[in-house]
Amino acid sequence: MSGESAAAGSGLIAYGCRIESDVDLQPYLCRGEGRLALRVGAAPSGSKSPVLPESYPLFTSHGRAVTLGTDRELADSKPGQPWRFEVADVVSFAWLGGSNEISYQRFEACSDELFAFWLIHLFLPLYLTLESVYEFIHACAVETGDETILFIAPSHGGKSTLTDYFLGQGHRLVSDDKVATFVEKESYWAVPAHPNHRPYRKFEDLGLRVDSFDTGVRPVDAVYRLMRADPDADITIREVCGHGKFADMLPNFLFNFSHLAARRMEYLARMAGAVPLYTMDLPWDLERLEEVCR
Repeated sequence: MSGESAAAGSGLIAYGCRIESDVDLQPYLCRGEGRLALRVGAAPSGSKSPVLPESYPLFTSHGRAVTLGTDRELADSKPGQPWRFEVADVVSFAWLGGSNEISYQRFEACSDELFAFWLIHLFLPLYLTLESVYEFIHACAVETGDETILFIAPSHGGKSTLTDYFLGQGHRLVSDDKVATFVEKESYWAVPAHPNHRPYRKFEDLGLRVDSFDTGVRPVDAVYRLMRADPDADITIREVCGHGKFADMLPNFLFNFSHLAARRMEYLARMAGAVPLYTMDLPWDLERLEEVCR
């Protein structure tokens, strides 16, 4: 994509991207070196959005309908292809395939806080997926010493609670919800998301800001699949081998568009051969988090 660079310069960083915007994002992001630069600005006053005949209702997120629009059937983004991502009553973001220029239109309900939430929490991961920059995994990730580990589990499966405990022990946050990954020279890398985590359930809220956050990319050392267990169960960790690794990881990809399936199958097959995966029985008892962390 245009704008991609090994040295995009320093600035406010999200998912390894330096974000330049006419909206103040400093309360939600921190500074670092970006791998690529993105510019986010208001659409010119009076400008008309192109007609996009293909509209795809994605889901309802945080109580709002979310829609993706383009001018053709969903497939890999092509240079110059128009795209629009719209959150009902709040904001829409538009861009052309291959471009690092993103325009937005704010609607009546859009405060700066809501703008930042939808830009950072959902739009940027979707944009970076469609533009083939990263593969996103629904996971939490922390640093433990010199290693970076990912936690995967269904919603309400303990990922954020365990991440919150690790942060309380002085470990650094990589991501609390969406982990951007890429492969380079047969190594798989995790890209820190943004300096916020949410150990609670609240709509349209990025969460608590953390100080223990580093914007540098780091290799993925291991993935732990959390399995809810009885409160008094033993804490067991078992390595997963063979096809089981592939099967355990596949449901945790974000944005499962059909046109991404072949690309992701190949990516995941290679990742399964390069990164160890463990299943961990997680006793459903907050009093045992110290044991789990150890």
